[in-house]
Amino acid sequence: MSAFYEGLAEIFEIEPAAVGPSLVLADHNWDSLAVVSTLALVDECFNCLVEGAALARCERVSDIEALIAAA
Repeated sequence: MSAFYEGLAEIFEIEPAAVGPSLVLADHNWDSLAVVSTLALVDECFNCLVEGAALARCERVSDIEALIAAA
């Protein structure tokens, strides 16, 4: 999970230590570019694809993790 959190930190331009399951995505540039970047990150880190529309509806990192677990 640490590579995923580091990738999210890079996407959001924040410190990796600030990324965790409770991180609120709307508090950090959660826009269409971030969604596309996160789709690529999920594929790279977990070798799975999640639906872009479902990812865009996520509110917290834990929601993204739930999508990954269901994929």
